[in-house]
This record gives sequence, structure tokens and C-alpha cells, in this order.
Amino acid sequence: MKRNRRVKIVATLGPATSSSEMVERLFNCGTDVFRINMSHTSHEGLSELHGIIRAIEEKYSHPIGILCDLQGPKFRIGEVEGVGITLVEGQVFDLVAGETSDKRQVELPHPEIFASVSPDDTLLLDDGRIKLRVMDRSSELIRTKVEVGGELTSRKGVNLPDTVIPLASLTEKDRSDLEYACNLGVDWIGLSFVQRPEDVAEARKYSRRRAALIAKIEKPSALEYLDEILELVDGLMVARGDLGVELPLEQVPGRQKQIIRAARHAGKPVVVATQMLESMIHSPIPTRAEVSDVSTAVFEGADAVMLSAESAVGDYPDDAVLTMDRIARQIEQEPLYSQIIHSQRAEPEATSADAISAAARTVAETLNLAAIVCYTSSGTTGLRAARERPMLPIVALTPIASTGRRLALVWGLHCVLTEDATGFDDMVNRACRIAFSENLADKGQRIIITAGVPLGTPGATNMLRVAYVGQEESSDIADL
Repeated sequence: MKRNRRVKIVATLGPATSSSEMVERLFNCGTDVFRINMSHTSHEGLSELHGIIRAIEEKYSHPIGILCDLQGPKFRIGEVEGVGITLVEGQVFDLVAGETSDKRQVELPHPEIFASVSPDDTLLLDDGRIKLRVMDRSSELIRTKVEVGGELTSRKGVNLPDTVIPLASLTEKDRSDLEYACNLGVDWIGLSFVQRPEDVAEARKYSRRRAALIAKIEKPSALEYLDEILELVDGLMVARGDLGVELPLEQVPGRQKQIIRAARHAGKPVVVATQMLESMIHSPIPTRAEVSDVSTAVFEGADAVMLSAESAVGDYPDDAVLTMDRIARQIEQEPLYSQIIHSQRAEPEATSADAISAAARTVAETLNLAAIVCYTSSGTTGLRAARERPMLPIVALTPIASTGRRLALVWGLHCVLTEDATGFDDMVNRACRIAFSENLADKGQRIIITAGVPLGTPGATNMLRVAYVGQEESSDIADL
């Protein structure tokens, strides 16, 4: 199941793709990681989808990642009398703590918002379609001035781009979902509503490293603490939906580049998400602008691009995956692709693992080798190899299924589950056999192998070796 592209594809499962047949079809179309949105999925539904994915994984003998996306806190107004309220620019409009039938106000059943907002803060209703400016507030009333009006109906969402809410990112439902997902054996947990590093620390406490954590960057406050958040998580997601509501739209592309480059520099996977092929929910082909949007993420070196509603509820979920696959493969063949990826490559850190990974890429590209093969138990060696963004295949060999599944999200890694090598010679011979059997190297070609010695030591990448495929002899480049 070798993919002929480096960027990975994440597809969200939903009503249109919840059957075993559809999940397998999406996998064969190019999906590397399946996302399950807990905003719309019960524990029983999660368990059923998990079983379907693992059965497909066993059938094809290829690691498949599962991303369980937590709902996070959701702020909504209360019920609106009648068909709705028409808000006009310049009018005064109140949000109150209790139920009301007054057309000049609406219930906001979230006391934490009343305690947090300040005069001149912005409140956005209905995905940003209505904009309010805070004039004054008390414990039971927030008085605002309408800056952008419109029709307001019941239960619309509330966004607060200027306000940090003193609220944990994990609700009671999230903690229950996280515990169930970790016990089930999902690979990634998506954290919603991350505002501060403390939100990640809380999730880490509950997950106890049973799953990798990916922080969805969807709040302006998260951008302020991006470096600190990045230190604590295992990956990032550019959640452009809420980010595009809480930031001026024209700022989102620049922030996307900022997040991608920060994650690449740290050697942690980054996913670009939301509305990538939105028109394919109801159309068999995307718009030209959407193709360019996906292409930009690929050119930037993002680890993965994600489908949401396109694959969850769309009319053409398999076509959406195939389209994304075709776009990615074409972009990675463009002459400018390698130049752009190379120009953004991060300098290696002063560690033996980074030095060996950087040397492996340089040697492999200089000698025109067939592939880089890295042994990895914790996944660290694979991540460091991918951080270099080499222009040749990377094979990640691991005896641990959970490691292979987590690395399914990482740029350029072709993960293969294999038993631990019994010694140095077995390590070299095994790497050569697998590179050949996976059609990544022909007999007589050379590969480069990186590993940590003694074998199985997490994060101890300290050995680099060049070997001929199909021949017993191999030549040392470095053995540190």
C-alpha cells in the first residue's frame, strides 16, 4: 500500500462513509488517517468505526491512523422568540443571563462569558455573520452595539476573538470521550478550544500518553502562545473554520504559513483543515480556487491535508479523496516543489539524532540512493527523518503497531510493521529486504539506514549505514 505522494490525507467519517465498504473505499482512494468527530459520534459509534478501520488495516497489512476529534466547549445563545430577531447596525442589543421574550435582547446561558468580557471586546454570532461590540457588562447583562447586523435565530454559536475564557478546554463530555477513545486504542486526540498551554497540560494528564495529542489552532489566544503549546503537543492542526471567524479573513493565510513553519521547525506533524474541497460536498469536481488552496498546503510542506464535510456527509466522498490525492501527487512532481520545500527546511538541532537525520538526507541525495530506511520504536527517529523533507522515499520500520499508526500522519513516511532486528547484520538485511519487497528499491540499488544502537532505545538515533539491496556486503558511512 505504498502511496506515491509524501503529504498525507485525513478523511472525516460520517453518515456518508460509516459503512465498512465506504471506509475501505476511502482507504483505497488514498486516505492515510481517518478522523472521527465526537461532536456527532457516540461511544458505540466510535467503537464500531474503530473496529472497521482495524479490520481494513489487518486486511491490507498497513498501519492506518485514527484521529478522535473532541468537541470542546460550545457557546450558543438561547432560544429566540418567533422566527428570529433582525439586528440593525448601530442599535443597542443586550445579552442576558436568563430567558427573555424582549426583542432587544437574547439569553446567553454562559456565566463564564459575563465574567470575562470587557468593554470594547468583540462578540461574533452565527459564525461571524453578526458582529457586536461590548459597551458595558455586569454579572447578568452584557450591553453591546451592533456593528454588523443580520437575522438572528435560536441557538446560534458565539465566538469571542478578544476574550480569554477562564474555562478548561475539556468539558465533562470531552473527558469521557477522551478516556473511552484512549482505552479503545485511537492514535491521535484532537483538542478543541485550546487557548493556553495549560489546556494541553490538562489533556495530557487525562490521556497519560495513551494517544498522541494534536492541538487545533482556532483561537487568537492560541496563536499568542503558539511556541509554548507546540512544546507540549505532538502535532498541530490549522483549524481554519473557527480561526477564520475569530480573525479577519485576510489574516488566515499568513497565520496558516506561520503555524506550518513552526511545526516543521519543531519536527512535529501539522494538518491543514477546513473547506479544502468544500464545493465537492455536492459537486463531483472542485473549484479552481480549492485546487490552489490544497496546492498551497502541499507546497508549504504540511504533513497532511484534511477533508471534513466533503467525506463525512458529501455526495462524492471517494471522489474528494481521489481529487486530493491527484492534486498532491501533481504538485510534488512540479519542478518548483523541491526548491520551495528545501528553502523552508529547518536547520538541525545540536543533537546526534538531528545530525544523523540531516546527514542521511545529504548522503542519500548526493549519492542518489533509492530510499532512507529508519528503525523507530517510539517514532522519534521517523519524525526526525521526515523533518528533513528529503526528496526520496522514507521507510519507517517499527515493531510497535501504535507507533506505525501515529506515524501514518507524518509527511513522507511509509510505515512498515516488522519484528525487532536480532542484531546489526539482521537490521541491515531486514531493511534491504523490506525496501525491495515494498518496491522502493531494486536489486543493486543502495539505501541508507538510520537507527539507534543499542536497538530499541527510544530517541537514540546514532547510526548511519549505506547498504546494497540484494547483496550481502554493505559499506559503512558512519557508525557513531
